[in-house]
Amino acid sequence: MSDDPYTPVMGLSHLLKAIDPMTTTTYTIPGLALTDHTFIIPLDHARPGGEQIQVFARAVQAVGKRNEDRPWLVFFQGGPGSPSPRPLVSSGWIKRAIEEYHVLLLDPRGTGRSTPLTFQTLARLPGAQAQAAYLKHFRADAIVQDAEWIRRNLLGEERRWTLLGQSYGGFCITTYLSHAPHALDAVLITGGLPPLVDEPDAVYRATYRHVLAKNQLYFERYPDDAAQAHAIASHLAEHDVRLPTGDRLTPRRFQQLGLAFGASDGFEHIHYLLEGAFVDGVHGRELSYTFLRGVENAQHYDTNPLFAILHEAIYCQGKAARWSAERVRSEFPAFTFVPDSPLHFTGEMIYPWMFEEYAALRPLQEAAEILAAYDGWPALYDTAILRANTVPGAATIYYNDMYVDRIFAEQTAATICGMKTWITNEYEHNALRADGERILDRLLQIIRGEV
Repeated sequence: MSDDPYTPVMGLSHLLKAIDPMTTTTYTIPGLALTDHTFIIPLDHARPGGEQIQVFARAVQAVGKRNEDRPWLVFFQGGPGSPSPRPLVSSGWIKRAIEEYHVLLLDPRGTGRSTPLTFQTLARLPGAQAQAAYLKHFRADAIVQDAEWIRRNLLGEERRWTLLGQSYGGFCITTYLSHAPHALDAVLITGGLPPLVDEPDAVYRATYRHVLAKNQLYFERYPDDAAQAHAIASHLAEHDVRLPTGDRLTPRRFQQLGLAFGASDGFEHIHYLLEGAFVDGVHGRELSYTFLRGVENAQHYDTNPLFAILHEAIYCQGKAARWSAERVRSEFPAFTFVPDSPLHFTGEMIYPWMFEEYAALRPLQEAAEILAAYDGWPALYDTAILRANTVPGAATIYYNDMYVDRIFAEQTAATICGMKTWITNEYEHNALRADGERILDRLLQIIRGEV
């Protein structure tokens, strides 16, 4: 095994380009200077001479301000398994941030332009056990270690930075506070204070209740959709309907459209999709291609396998998930579709049957089973360190959040010494996307004692 930390030695390392440890490319769009950084980082930070992966980050700076000595703000995206946003214009929270910060958009390992993690790349590994072993290195603790590696190499050992985390990005920030608070000037969290649990059952019990409440609100807003949704599910139960990819659309996969219900515009997206579901075809009434394509476009589990494989594991510390959402679902019979009962959409839950019904997830089924049974997940949070925290922090807690339970979030905020909260029912979980300039400005005001 090579001792050179930049030499790919096994596994997926041969996918890396022959590049320097850190490469940069700069270009501009109106109002923004964008600098692409590529870092070569150990897959396992405990083995710096072992396999290496590529981690990508994009610096976003105000045009004409690149050479100013400004503080840095690092963005942690939601997920798991999602890359950072790709700026199109200077707008939203980025517009507010570049007024005083240089911004770094991190593509967490396995996402975006970081070393990709898909069924295609994982197929290069010799079997399910090797795939599972590889995937164990893609949780929040590894993401934080990557960020620390980048901070030291980009800014220097002594310089600190501020963090902004949306949803799962806030989970990563809480791990950061637990393991490397010395590196932080401040933390800003939007809808992402994690439950400090060691396994996910209690999380899913809360989440199923929230999803039921969202279903009620949805059908109150669009009462005719109850019959339409039931008609679609019944049709799917009686016919072998194929999506454009060739996957079968089953009633339970159709129910997964409820994942959108936690966003401020989620109800509308689903309503407009359902209203054009049926057309009159050669053989009578059938589901339209437009509808089927819309369902497929709304479901990203095949293009984001990290979300499917590791979603339950993000709650695990020393315990196995054991397909928590599937087990807990039995406590909520309303989500079982039967012909004579109303249909309820599900939410942010991962089920073992997905690794059969999504063709692109099928090759990862055995690895997913191994990880579901794995009980050796290391601790993500240190409550003693969080209680002694000295890093200034501010967090939004959305009162009706479907994805991150408010009660758990408030408990976590109370655990983190000095964490200030803005609890609001004005927004849904996607507030940073919907009204980012105001959200970030308010958090900065809170952290500075201006409100």
